[in-house]
Parts: sequence; C-alpha cells; structure tokens
Amino acid sequence: MLNSARKSMPTLDYVSIVRSVYGDRRALLAGAFASASAAGLTAYKAHSIPLALVTCAFLIFGAARYFNMQAFWRANIDSDDADAAERWELRAMIGGSTVALTYGMWCLVTMAWTSDPYAELVSASLSIAVMVGLIARNFGLDRLVATQLLLVIVPLAIGLFLHGDAYHAILAVLLVVLLSSFRRLAGDIRTILLSAVHGRVEASRLAAELDMAMSTMQHGLCMLDESGVVTLANEHAVRTFSLINMTNLVGQSFQSVLGKLGENGRLPRTAVDRLLDIVSRRASGKVLLCLPHGRYYEVTVSSRQERSVLLFEDISERVAAEERISFMARHDALTSLPNRTYFSEMVTEDLATRERNGEPARPVALMILDIDDFKHVNDTLGHIVGDRLLTEVAQRLRGSVGPEAVLARLGGDEFIIYRGTIGDPAEADAEVAAIIAAFATPFAIDGMALSTNISVGLVTSTSLDDHLDSLMTKADLALYMAKGDGKGRSQIFHAQMDIDYHYRQRLKADLRTAVRTGGLTLAFQPQLDIASRKVVACEALARWDHPELGSIPPSTFIPLAEEMGLISEITAWVLQAATLQCQSWPGDIGVAVNISAHDFRGGDIGTMVARALELSGLPPARLEVEVTETVLIEERDIALKVLNALAAQGISIALDDFGTGYSSLSYLSVLPFTKLKIDRSFVVDIATDQRSLKLLANVARLGRDLGLTVTAEGVETEEQLNAMLAKTRVEQVQGYFFSRPLPPRDIAELISRLNANPAQATLIRKHG
Repeated sequence: MLNSARKSMPTLDYVSIVRSVYGDRRALLAGAFASASAAGLTAYKAHSIPLALVTCAFLIFGAARYFNMQAFWRANIDSDDADAAERWELRAMIGGSTVALTYGMWCLVTMAWTSDPYAELVSASLSIAVMVGLIARNFGLDRLVATQLLLVIVPLAIGLFLHGDAYHAILAVLLVVLLSSFRRLAGDIRTILLSAVHGRVEASRLAAELDMAMSTMQHGLCMLDESGVVTLANEHAVRTFSLINMTNLVGQSFQSVLGKLGENGRLPRTAVDRLLDIVSRRASGKVLLCLPHGRYYEVTVSSRQERSVLLFEDISERVAAEERISFMARHDALTSLPNRTYFSEMVTEDLATRERNGEPARPVALMILDIDDFKHVNDTLGHIVGDRLLTEVAQRLRGSVGPEAVLARLGGDEFIIYRGTIGDPAEADAEVAAIIAAFATPFAIDGMALSTNISVGLVTSTSLDDHLDSLMTKADLALYMAKGDGKGRSQIFHAQMDIDYHYRQRLKADLRTAVRTGGLTLAFQPQLDIASRKVVACEALARWDHPELGSIPPSTFIPLAEEMGLISEITAWVLQAATLQCQSWPGDIGVAVNISAHDFRGGDIGTMVARALELSGLPPARLEVEVTETVLIEERDIALKVLNALAAQGISIALDDFGTGYSSLSYLSVLPFTKLKIDRSFVVDIATDQRSLKLLANVARLGRDLGLTVTAEGVETEEQLNAMLAKTRVEQVQGYFFSRPLPPRDIAELISRLNANPAQATLIRKHG
C-alpha cells in the first residue's frame, strides 16, 4: 500500500515537494491541449467515436487541473502546514490519476478497437513520453508517480496482449519492467533533490549564522587568503580602518595597506612591522596598535592552512582604566601631585643616572616643606577646610618652582621638592626664599582669609654618595631646625646638624635601653610650708645618668621619650617608685608626680595611678598629680574626664608652671585643681623689681581666693623668700634655697631634720 509522502519526510521538505507538483500551469495546459490534439487526430483518421471521447477527456481534465493549480497558489499554504499540504497532495493524486488513466485508455482503445497502425503509434509513443514528464513533474511524490505509471502502463500492456502474438506480449512485459525502473528513477531524483535542498538550506543557515556572527561581534575581523589579500572584513573592521582614512579593504593586499599606513605615519612603524612579520610568516601572535585620537586596538593574528584571520579588539577603555589606576597608584588623590613612592622612583632614577655618568660637579637640591600650625586649622575649621588648604598650597607651590623641579606630597601637611640641576647653593636659597614669599598672601577659602606660613628644610649636595634617603634625612633635620627657630623660616643643612642628629639617635637607643633595664633613677625636691618651714611634700623628678655621657638633663631626654612614645612607661615607673618611696617617709608628707600631655593621649593614667597606689599601699590623699597648661590646651576634654576621676579618689591636682602658657583663668574654675604652682619666671626678680613682686602677689591672691594652695617655684635666695613673706600670700615654696633634688637615700634624712628643727631650713642650702 502506497502511503502519503508526509510520513516519510520532514514537514518543510514535504510542503516543498507538494508545491513542486503545482508548478508551471501554462506548461500543463499546453500539454493537455497537445495531447487532446493528437487524440483528435487519431480519432479523425480512424473514424473512432471512443477516441473522440478520449479527446474530450483530455480537454476537460486538463482544464480541471489548471484551475486546481490556480486554487493551490491562491491558498498560499505555509511552509510548516503539513495538513494543508496533505489535502493538496490528495487533490493532485486525483487529478493526476484521471489524466494518467486517460492516456492508458487512449492506448487500450487504439489497440483493441481500431486497426489503425498510426493511431497505435501516436497513442503509445505519446503515452510513454508522458511517463517521462510524470517523473519530471511528480518525482517527489512516490504514491502519485507509482499510481500514474500504473494507470498508463497497465491499459497499454493489456492492449499489447490483445494482439495475440509473442512480440506484443514481450513488449508488454518490458513495459512493466519500465514501470519499475521509472519509479526507481523518480526515487533517485527525489533523493538527489532533497539532498540538494537540505544542503542549500544548511548552507543558507550557516551563511545566515555567519553573517549574524560577523555583524554582531564586538570586534573587527579580517580574513586573508593565501596571497595575503583581504577576502572578508566585517563592519567593525571597516569602521576601525576608517579612523585612519582607509576604506575598501576587501580585495586589497593587507601588506600594502599596512605599508601605506606605516609610511604616512598614521600607525606606529614598529607595530606595523611587527604585524606584517606575523602575517607574512603565517604565524600567530598579538600586536598593540595605537590609532589617532587616543584609540588603542589589540590585533590577534591566527593562521592556518596558508590563511590568516585578524581580530581587532578595541581596548581603549581598558588602557584608559589602566592609566587611571597607574596614575592613582603614583599620585596623591587630594592634590594630584606625585606621592612618596612615585617621587622616590623618579629621584632615585635621576641620582642613579648621575652616579653612572660620574657627575659629581652637578649639584642637586632637596627641600622638605611643612605647613606651620596646620593641625590648628584642622582642629578649628575642620578637615574639609584643611583639605582645601592643602590643595591650594599644592597649586601655589607648583607656581613657585621651575618646570624641571619634581614636586610631591609626602603625606599630611608635608611636601617635598627635588632639583636635579642647580647652578649653586645660592640659587637653591633664592628658590626657597621665593617659595616662602609666595605664602605671604593669605589663602581665600570659603570666604575666609587664612594666613599660612611654610617652613623649609634644604640640603644641597655634589657628592655621589648622597642617595635619596640620606638627602631626605638631612633635609628633615634642616626642617626641624627651621621650625624650632619660628614660623615661616628656612634652614639649610650643615654638618653640625648631622652630628646632633646622630647624637640624638644614640640617645634614643640608649634611652630605650635605660627604660627597659631600669637605668633611670629618681630625685626628690622638697616643698616647704613658708610659715612653718616644714616639708609638706616632695616633687619626684626622673634622672638619667648615662654610663658614658654622664648626666643627661630631663630637658633633653623627656622630649626624646615623648617623641619615641616611651613617656608613659617612664610615668608609670615614676608613679610606682615615687609612691613606694613616699610610703617610707615620716608623717603625712605627700609626693608629686608630673603627668605629660602625651600620657593623656596614649596612656591610661587612671590605671597607672591605681596600680601604683595598690603596689605601694600609699593613701590617695598623699599623692599629688602635676599637669601643665599644655595638657589643658591640647587635651582638654580627656584631661577634664581623667582629672575629675582622680580628684574623686582624693588625689590632689596641681597646675604646674602657671604663667608660662596661655594662663586661661577658665581652667581654674572648670578643672578640679587643689594647688597652683607659680612658675620660677615670676620669682626671679621680686627682690629687686617691685612690679614683679606685685604681679606675684596678685597671682598668689587669685589662687588663695579660689581656695587653692599656692606654691612658688624657683626660690633661690633669702631675699626672694623674705619678699614673699612680707608682700604675698604664697603658702608653699620650692627651690634651691632650701634644697636641690636629692636621691631617695638622702631625702628621708632631710625631711626628718627639717621637720624636727624648722629653724635649720635656711642652712639646708649648704648641703648642695
């Protein structure tokens, strides 16, 4: 049983095959008319009515098939509508079968009912020719081909058998064989056609996908043939080359294209030569091309079988991002100046070149600059204004130095300038003077006029042994000296600074060792009640006796300890040693210990005091903590909290060196002071200067009126003491007139002697 072709092929192929059956309508109509004419001619010659009927059948069925074809094309079925295609296949089957049967009956009638050889010849030859046409038109539908061949050949074979001789019978058998071969031929044609259709569809699909890939890919692509000629270039490639005024790539030699671009300077010659080398060797690799207007392309070359493919990737954004990252890594984010790392790289390279070339005669200069009182700007006006000031300072420095100078920001409020070539040190001095002069004009920031000075440390050198680190160290030493001399000053490095620097470095190292190994000692200076001449307390003072350098004064090693961060360790040790010593003194004599501003910043004073009292067993009332006005200025909030906590425990609080700082009276009312220690500068002239004596008397009266114990420091003569007794309300005195600071073994004896016989107080000075 013959089935529909729908079951044996994909829908798309099936619909296409059905369409092919409804092909050329005019050719079908012409064939029907020609067949009718031939049948009519045989009917006329043989005078046969049946043949006349066959003629009419050809005309009727041909016209019906023609109108059926018109209806098919009007229906316009979709390529995936298999149901509609199957209906039209059935209609083609019916129409084609009627026509085939007409041809078969034409042959049977001419052979069975006429004796006209011409009629037999025309009907048989024309019918066999029609079978070829059936195969050509309907080969795609095996059921239709087989049915039509059967309906033509079977009547024809019957007609041949009716002749009754062997020759006609053999011919009939051969026609049956012909039927089978024709059907197989139709199948072969159908297979070939479908393969071709499939190939064409697949090729079209691949071509469409390739075209889509080429047009949508984000990179430019060029293909080169064996001769290096551009055979294909996508839109991105064309657009890329249009940036350098090169169009019509396809068909041109890639080597000649690049050669022209390299010669006229549109592309870097080195990159062009590298790319041409890779392409000419049919190798693979990558080349970076820099195009005009800051565009960067990475060209990837891949070669295979004498052909090459070039991929152009636009990496401009990536290069720009890398450049931004590199800039950010090498420059200060606030001022856009080179940072410390980048500055070091540039200067180190210049110094290395100078050393390689052996140029000791070429002097170099290095300056380190520091904004005076910048911390005060941040603290009072805020960090936003501070940042604006740093930006303005950077701009002013740029305008003050030459283009050959390397200007950078070290960090914070420090800047650095390097000059790789200066005429002589005088030229460097002149440049420093110009920089300082540039800061004479106040900065206008947010409607405020900020008068800002800058201090400069300068070093010049012609020695090849001076590398960056040594130059920076020397400039730093010069800056330290400049700031020590005042504001808005400069200082050039000289050899004594280096000596002082190494001396300080040695002292720092030895001080650290002394603190760790117990190399510090204590001395105590008594404080006497001015009326009774009895010792009421002693001030504990740290001492350092260096094994090689001798006695190092506190004015030298205490600032070093603060700079090194050792001061809190020293304070903790002094508290413990002093309270232990005080516990051994007779009576209720107290001990006073100085607390520095650095202790309030980094040390836990409350814990240090509590631990000292716990270890010594000393009552809190016998401990006195001395603070200077520096603490109150720099760490007021912390000081208020800590001192209130200490006072709550019964510990006395003394304001030391009163009169040497801002001497703000608000401190006396806000903070829990119990004692006011007047600085020695108020005492030194009171015996000879009535003005100084009145000033001391007024200060003492102020302290007494506030309920504070008033102590005068620096009493060194009997005249000073007598003036105080006569004209002031000072209660306690401390100074060399009574005793210099004594070691622990002597202070207890002194206390016993003075308190047992106060009249001897004036003779104690002889112990010094």
